Amino acid sequence: MSDLSMYSPGVRRRVAMGNKVAAEYKRRFKKAKKLKFDTVAVHGLYTMQEALEKNQGAIIEPVYLSSSQGYRDADEMEAGLAYLIPNWCYTRIANPTTFYLEWTMALLEGYGCKVPTSCVCTASGMSAIMSAVDPFLVKQKKRGEEKINFVSTCQVYGGTYQQFQIRKMVERGIEVRWITKPHDIDQWARNIDKNTRLLYGELPSNPGQAFFDIAAVADLAHSHGIPLICDATVATPALMRPLEHGADIVVQSATKSLTASGHGISGALISRQNITTKIKNDSPLFKEDFATYVKFLPYRDNGPALAPMNAIFTMGEIKTLRSKMDLFSRNTMTVARFLETHPAVSKVEYLGLESHPLHELASRYMKLVDSDDGTGKEINRYGHLMSFHVDGSPKETRQVFDHFERIWRATDLGRIKSVATIPAISTHQQQGENARRMAGIPPQLIRLCVGGEHPDDVIADLDQALNSISKKSMHRVKKKTTGKKSRRK
Repeated sequence: MSDLSMYSPGVRRRVAMGNKVAAEYKRRFKKAKKLKFDTVAVHGLYTMQEALEKNQGAIIEPVYLSSSQGYRDADEMEAGLAYLIPNWCYTRIANPTTFYLEWTMALLEGYGCKVPTSCVCTASGMSAIMSAVDPFLVKQKKRGEEKINFVSTCQVYGGTYQQFQIRKMVERGIEVRWITKPHDIDQWARNIDKNTRLLYGELPSNPGQAFFDIAAVADLAHSHGIPLICDATVATPALMRPLEHGADIVVQSATKSLTASGHGISGALISRQNITTKIKNDSPLFKEDFATYVKFLPYRDNGPALAPMNAIFTMGEIKTLRSKMDLFSRNTMTVARFLETHPAVSKVEYLGLESHPLHELASRYMKLVDSDDGTGKEINRYGHLMSFHVDGSPKETRQVFDHFERIWRATDLGRIKSVATIPAISTHQQQGENARRMAGIPPQLIRLCVGGEHPDDVIADLDQALNSISKKSMHRVKKKTTGKKSRRK
């Protein structure tokens, strides 16, 4: 808090009034922490009292399309622009509609987490990643060269790889140390030194389903005085909440599962209170409340603001998040089990399959929130994203892909409609063959995000597409039997 003695009596009166409003929101937030996940998703911090007193009784959060806020007098404007009172100023900085989304996301990602959480929403998932990472990559020495590095899993979305490899390393000279086996804690440890600013990981990864022990990696990061940032887009807070397990910051491409209709683009950065960091910053918010720091300072200056209409699209979708992720997960498991037995498929990447080498690790973290298996334990759910390797050439993989009739060919994911892509020629094309090989993304890999259709219809579409090359695949299968006659009648 600034020294108020430098302000006029009128400003100080406005601050006193603002403190009462801030205290009310803190009270509401504390009360909402006691609610169940579904109730938080439906209501957030929006109350009947606020609806009646401020929003004409609107039951659903309203959309504020105004670009800026008007003030009652000069004192209120001065207090507002100095961030001394709750206000939104200008939609590039904040907006009442985005506030509703941010409070809801902070509560959902912080569900089960004992420490307070806060959120800043952005125009996209990529801007959320930039907003989360860049504040830690600043120079700390006034003179001379300064070596800066950070450690990241290489199994990340292609856009994330480009942002780190090109925008950070090539253009700014910040070293990115890539982890090829995120589940290997020793590999993380070997890549950290005194110049490491943060650890970053995506889990489950897109498209390869990489995973790591969040608690162990968070403990490792904190032992070096640095934060762990997790991209949990695929899981959503309905299935996994990294802040609960020690992560400092979570980023979400809310465009995906959180807005399953595909009607809006948005991102979110959610942080716990008092993150671990070695960075010295003039603002105490940097460590105490990182998401709020980003909103008031770098976000204000860089302008990755979320449009109010996109915020309300996401808000509407979040209200049914838990049930959607349950449905998508169950459908995906059914489809994955089918593909695991198909003769034209050589490998299936889905953490829910017992055959997956990281199944046990993922099972410790990925659980449907507030579910009950009958014994008081939450039910494991593994999300909507999976990948499978076509048992054939890249050309045959394209043939299978082109034969889809019900499954959409697009780079999207987390939709109510099933969507597939070939990452090597789409989402991960720009990072090059060597980087794709490092991340385990061959040209025969098809990423599939199963939606809300009946799984039998998705399976039928997959089957007819795979059968376009099944004769060749069956020929290869027979050759693998080393000449033994089939016992199948």
